[in-house]
Amino acid sequence: MHYIWQHSDWPQFRYDQAKLVHLISAIRITQGRLVGHAAHLDQDVALVNQIDTLVQEAIETSAIEGELLNAASVRSSAARRLGLENAGVAPVTPETEQLVQMLVEAVSDVDMPLELDTLYRWQKSLFPERPLFMPDDAIIGGVRKDTPGHPMVVVSQKGQREVIHFEAPPSERLLDELEVFLTWFNQDSRSLDGLIRAGLAHLWLVTLHPFSDGNGRVTRAVSDRALAQDEGTSVRFYSMSAAIMRARNGYYDILEHTQKGSLDVTEWLVWFLETLLSAMERSLSRFLRMLDKARFWRIHQDTELNDRQRKVLNRLLDAEADEFTHGINASKYKSIAATSKATATRDLAALVELGCLVQLPGGGRSTRYRVMCE
Repeated sequence: MHYIWQHSDWPQFRYDQAKLVHLISAIRITQGRLVGHAAHLDQDVALVNQIDTLVQEAIETSAIEGELLNAASVRSSAARRLGLENAGVAPVTPETEQLVQMLVEAVSDVDMPLELDTLYRWQKSLFPERPLFMPDDAIIGGVRKDTPGHPMVVVSQKGQREVIHFEAPPSERLLDELEVFLTWFNQDSRSLDGLIRAGLAHLWLVTLHPFSDGNGRVTRAVSDRALAQDEGTSVRFYSMSAAIMRARNGYYDILEHTQKGSLDVTEWLVWFLETLLSAMERSLSRFLRMLDKARFWRIHQDTELNDRQRKVLNRLLDAEADEFTHGINASKYKSIAATSKATATRDLAALVELGCLVQLPGGGRSTRYRVMCE
């Protein structure tokens, strides 16, 4: 016996609730803050945030599988899907259109049961054209059929080396296994805490690995649906795939450890909840930046600024929390604004005079500044 699906009591997962309580509490608090701050975003800013989150989810869920998407094409597809027909400046592709459609559908109509045909359709949508690398016997839009002597294995790349993390159940078991999973997802699991339910759904489906390809993306879509059902909203506030991508090595490590252990999946749930909390905290930080930016431009709506100054200020206001920890100096201003060092120095001095920037302690050639948001 090597894997959890080979245990006689599979899939009777167990976990220590006491080890999860503090994480669930922290997530609930962060969820509340996200919803509260989202309510203060004006309609246009809220829509931009939804598009940004959807674009991030599409790009990162593919990146986990080693596929790189054209960000401009994804943004065009996301904007169209959210009702801005002319918002995209780049041509869309069948790949981005169908991926975005799947991600939107995953968190829409969440009261509808999740059906086997839905999973088939989602997997099929990932492959509008059969990839050249896909084997001829690989199935699109249905469960996989294993070749004798070649079981489905879950692998990742570490440098030039391919690492096998676990082996999935044989294909002849899949229809029965999926029926049990879907009955649990649609009915039996509704009394569970919604966050734990999402973590268990993710682990269960990725263990089955029911398709020839696309299992990770479909699994994350199902996990997103469980989270949307828990939150009671189809609005995306955060990207779980982006958080998983940031911890990609840890993701495969915990999967392998869990697959080769017992049906006590407490460690997996701790990892899942910690990653979910990280995704929410990152989104909350972005919300706060958006509110700060809106407040800043209300204050400075009549301030006379040149194009260089506006460009740099917007860059500072849009930056991640840890990107300009020590502020901005003349050299960085020069780089962002594509101007000379002398012009950068003059622009910075003027921005201080106008109350847009404040000079940080220190001086000389390393003088730095930060945005004055209050």
